[in-house]
Amino acid sequence: VVERAAIDPQGIDEVYAGCANQAGEDNRNVARMATLLAGFPDSVPAVTLNRLCASGLEAVNQAARCIAVGEAQLCVAGGVESMSRAPWVLPKPEGAYPVGSPPVYDTTLGWRFPNPQLAARFPLLSMGQTAENIAQELGITRAEQDAFALESHRRAVAALNAGYFAAEVLPVSVPQRRGAAHIVDVDEAVRCKRSAHGFELDTDMERLAQLAPAFREQGSVTPGNSSGLNDGAAALVLMSAARAQELGLRPLARWLGAASAGVDPSVMGYGPVPATQQLLARQQLTVQDIGLVELNEAFAAQALGVMRKLGLRHEITNVNGGAIALGHPLGCSGARILVTLLHEMQRRAPQQARPYYGLATLCVGVGQGVSTLVEWLA
Repeated sequence: VVERAAIDPQGIDEVYAGCANQAGEDNRNVARMATLLAGFPDSVPAVTLNRLCASGLEAVNQAARCIAVGEAQLCVAGGVESMSRAPWVLPKPEGAYPVGSPPVYDTTLGWRFPNPQLAARFPLLSMGQTAENIAQELGITRAEQDAFALESHRRAVAALNAGYFAAEVLPVSVPQRRGAAHIVDVDEAVRCKRSAHGFELDTDMERLAQLAPAFREQGSVTPGNSSGLNDGAAALVLMSAARAQELGLRPLARWLGAASAGVDPSVMGYGPVPATQQLLARQQLTVQDIGLVELNEAFAAQALGVMRKLGLRHEITNVNGGAIALGHPLGCSGARILVTLLHEMQRRAPQQARPYYGLATLCVGVGQGVSTLVEWLA
């Protein structure tokens, strides 16, 4: 991203990276390790932030705030997560010769080493169970969730065929034991297959309906209407207007502000609702003023619930598919949805009246939400 922006790494004041799990190779400040591996000068500092699912967006917000108060002029911000390589962990024994088998936790997703006092106050529900709570509370049916999931995949396939993701996806070369390296340039979670005509949707309502509930015996949340377990990384360059002018660069968009909010952990998916309401109130705007929205699709039930409560129109929300189709690598997703939002705003800008606002928002495990507002400038 620094090369694309034609930025001298020596001029970077800080690198911010969001990461949620940090139990594997991403431990010990993955942001700093990434800058060193990227060949940045040793003098460029870096910090890793953790707000679970919103970590990547939190990194962008903290970078923007740092620039706003004059402590930096140029920052790189984003997020990273490798859920496929998240390790198993076990606690150290309290005695020298423990009896029995210690608990082993999978750090990919969810609770580990839960605090007993927290467990006494709140049921330690899985994320899927919180989505079931929203579906039950709002009367969101299984058919509605499956239809939303199918539309996410349909939109993603249409975007692939239109070449919309080409500008925002950096191809990754994966060495093979034999033969040429394998190039990954398409998100693997999209339910599609390649054909002579491009990409074809490879799921339907019938197949989605065959999937069993994953979190409750008589539930409606399934693997088909939930986001997957994925790896990913995303990054953006932020700078002050003065530094952009100094470097002869034309900014694409302006960061206007961000807000975070807390909600009942048992319905954590509602988090974007109060976060967005607070953000819009500060900016003296309404939902009707927003031209484009990226709402992270942790679950179809959660996304539908947020859209209903905020009054978000599906026609301008996740227009190229969302996390159900593209994946939800936890610490990366906040930055990813902002990158996707900005690219789509760029495509639509010639037909949009000004000011042209975009909203990126995510729910966060243990009951939070984060929202960010940008204005298109280019």
